[in-house]
Amino acid sequence: MNKDICYSYDGRLLEYGLLRPYSNIFAFSTTRHGGCSEGNYASFNANPYCGDQTDCVSRNRDLLVSLLPVEPEELVVPHQVHACEILMIDESYLSLSEAERSRCREGVDAVITSEKNCCICVSTADCVPILLYDRTHQVIAAVHDGWRGTVKGLLRLVLHRMNDRFGTEGKDIVACIGPSISKEAFEVGDEVYEAFREAGFPMDRLAERYLETGKWHIDLWEANRWILEEFSVPAGQIQIAGICTWKNQEKFFSARRLGIASGRMLSGIMIVEEHE
Repeated sequence: MNKDICYSYDGRLLEYGLLRPYSNIFAFSTTRHGGCSEGNYASFNANPYCGDQTDCVSRNRDLLVSLLPVEPEELVVPHQVHACEILMIDESYLSLSEAERSRCREGVDAVITSEKNCCICVSTADCVPILLYDRTHQVIAAVHDGWRGTVKGLLRLVLHRMNDRFGTEGKDIVACIGPSISKEAFEVGDEVYEAFREAGFPMDRLAERYLETGKWHIDLWEANRWILEEFSVPAGQIQIAGICTWKNQEKFFSARRLGIASGRMLSGIMIVEEHE
């Protein structure tokens, strides 16, 4: 585990040391602990799309809100589909009805905003959560990057969308890669290896064939670090949590361990409005 990762006093939230110097930013990932859900959702599942009981999800989300430094004006949790749709949270989105906003969140795997007190989240259980902060233009993003999204270059698309809309450059970005499946645990077939190779990833850097099984293992953390470096994000502005969800299933949800019908952790980031 990265030494700059810390947990809240009650173990419900993980926080990122790289973002701690920025008093207007709060970023976190939830753990499994301290909620009210049961079974494969036990206990702190705040994702409404994975089959958990609605009342448990609602109570867990209320609990999450209570743990944030300020009550967010909006808590955005998209319905992810392992694609490349990006949702921009701006005044036009916030002016919509709740039903219209709910429709906007369908099929979305990344969220960007410059709005204050708007907590944008992605949900994962082995996939890679990535939180971005543009400290120059005051823009944040949350990205859900499984292997399909990584191959499709979702993180790259988010970075370029931030550049197009706000002028974001690599030197502006602070990036945190949260708990997710490690290379050691992420065994894949030849077709997945080929998908990464054909997409231009440096396979000598992120893939290894294990002799005992003959199977490929791919490092999603390193794949996304490579995309960040490609965008000229300095190495010192990238933090990898280094926590494998598959190996640490007692603390984090793992769909490979528990199956698809199981809980999800939320990783979120918010620009906190500071008052004089």
